[in-house]
Amino acid sequence: MIFAAGRGERMRPLTDTCPKPLLQVRGRPLIVWHILNLVRAGITEIVINHAHLGQMIEDTLGHGQQFGAQIVYSPEGTALETAGGIARARHLLGDEPFVAIAGDIYCPHFDFSKVMHVLETEDVWGHPHPADQRDLGWLYLVKNPPHHPEGDFALGSFAIANTGEPRFTFSGIGVYRPELFDGVTPGSSAKLAPILREFADQGKIGGEVFRGDWTDVGTVERLEQLNAPLHKPS
Repeated sequence: MIFAAGRGERMRPLTDTCPKPLLQVRGRPLIVWHILNLVRAGITEIVINHAHLGQMIEDTLGHGQQFGAQIVYSPEGTALETAGGIARARHLLGDEPFVAIAGDIYCPHFDFSKVMHVLETEDVWGHPHPADQRDLGWLYLVKNPPHHPEGDFALGSFAIANTGEPRFTFSGIGVYRPELFDGVTPGSSAKLAPILREFADQGKIGGEVFRGDWTDVGTVERLEQLNAPLHKPS
């Protein structure tokens, strides 16, 4: 699932006429970077939620044939926040663990093939996966960016905790079991962070650090930095 329902207030005026996931980074809409990387890893069934200017997203991406994907949409009208969006789309996501991705991050080299066997007891080669069988979620964390120096979670031995060191920032990429959202009523608004923190306290959220390129494209300035020429003329 790719989250594309946010209004993008900090990106105004750009997002007054264009949904944030369709803003272009290095010649390609943010959300298309994700779709191509998912398809490259063999993940072709994709759910996208939307609210603000959502029809533009559907008109641009269609049903995904141009990317080799099968895209279905979960329109919300009014954005339901991340957990609320998942709860509304559960009938589209099925009963197995699924990967969920923030539509407003730029992470061009994330290898989504690594998520294929997360939350299973073994990987495709029969090697044990570090995810505990009790885990309801698996988060990919990144080094704290300058705008978020305190981070979100602590990580130790693949276990996510709310307190402790070292601390990292949640990348916006996670793998979840559907039952993580049993407490969210479909159609209601609910944030993801409180749910993750609750189950982290129960020892049921695991994770690891991703050390590749990653940017939270949350401001116009960060978007401009990404699109700046790599080699400026002298």
